[in-house]
Amino acid sequence: MADSILEDPIPADEYAAIEREIASADSPVGIDAKKTHVLILHKLAAIERRLARLEELSRGSGDA
Repeated sequence: MADSILEDPIPADEYAAIEREIASADSPVGIDAKKTHVLILHKLAAIERRLARLEELSRGSGDA
């Protein structure tokens, strides 16, 4: 993905896969908003679980 403001740009193949996944010909904006939000919330929940595990490990090692 060229000219991205992202610190870690999404590789073109991953971008295309996500784009295909959320596309909707029935939507005026071209994406399925419900599916898009579900995917975002699912990823956020996974990040939250991962962060909790890292925080637990950090507390266990006496760093916190």
